[in-house]
Amino acid sequence: MSSASEQVISGLEGVLACESSVAFIDGNIPELSYRGYNIHDIAETLTYEQVVYLLWNGELPSPEQLRAFHADIAARRGLPSVVIDLLRLMPPSAHPMAGLRTAVSLLGTLDPQADDNSPADLRRKAADLTAKMPTVVAAQARVQMGQAPIEPDASLSLAGNYYYMLTGKQPDATITRTIDTSLLLYAEHETNASTFTCRVVVGTESDFYSAVVAGIGAIKGPLHGGAIDEVMKMFLEIDQPERAAAYIDQALAARRKIPGFGHRVYRAGDARAPHLRTMAQRLAESTGDRKWFSIATTVEQRMREAKGIIANVDYYAAPVLYYLGFPLALFTNFVASARISGWSAHIFEQYANNRLIRPRALYTGQRGRQLPAGYR
Repeated sequence: MSSASEQVISGLEGVLACESSVAFIDGNIPELSYRGYNIHDIAETLTYEQVVYLLWNGELPSPEQLRAFHADIAARRGLPSVVIDLLRLMPPSAHPMAGLRTAVSLLGTLDPQADDNSPADLRRKAADLTAKMPTVVAAQARVQMGQAPIEPDASLSLAGNYYYMLTGKQPDATITRTIDTSLLLYAEHETNASTFTCRVVVGTESDFYSAVVAGIGAIKGPLHGGAIDEVMKMFLEIDQPERAAAYIDQALAARRKIPGFGHRVYRAGDARAPHLRTMAQRLAESTGDRKWFSIATTVEQRMREAKGIIANVDYYAAPVLYYLGFPLALFTNFVASARISGWSAHIFEQYANNRLIRPRALYTGQRGRQLPAGYR
């Protein structure tokens, strides 16, 4: 029997593991803020570059600071040729997140200052990966389709360039804004599994790249970033809006988990989901293809009636990315390419006020056993 001081908190739910000024969540309202700014104001007003600057510096950039920040990020987007070669060598059976993880690891080996954990060099590495991870993801998509990767266009915003590298087409204002908003909604989410993983690695005083590679490994899982893939797979399986309600009833009767619903922190809905729902509706209308949005809304309504639960961020992000032309296999890669900004902010915090993260386990095995005579 354990004492009160030895109580196990399964999944560390509700445990305060660190102090942070990066983001705040109140799942009962629901509320999400970055550096004190409400996510709704951010989603309706800011660009991804402005959000990255805010996360890293604690304040919004002036016009001059934003121009310099954009120029620095834009100048870092290109990939070494060996990274493109690596992506081409990936077997088709390899998980795309494994490809992203390996590409980031390779970038770390190519950095002669990989083990420099000074604040200035951490900022350089963060800028480098924030710029390069979308290029990696877009190159993965092109290679997957048997096409040549497209060089980044420094004249475009990070969001606009993402679409250009993916499709070869110049984005219009609606597409750019949609990608911008999708990126910034995924940019940061307090001490989620992947962010905490980054902090654990940094706690050992390991290097920036090792922390990010570990974060990619964590967000790959279907209980974290990988959930977005499962949402779109469900929509594709349903295929027609008129089949959606029956599909959900059958799935619930079989006790199957419905992806895109529920969240460890949010109890009154995901603060980010309404913005993605609006964007999915606009894309459905602008493309003239309402099927996926109709399926999504029908499933959401049936889940609300049957279980009283509300969709999370991944639910409507899946059709948004599908409408934009991102391959289904790369949805989680997109999420990781956005979350690098939040990971970086937490990595900065952990290095600045570091203590080795070393929890204990409540031992439930045997004690005092004696080796059999033949082993002595």
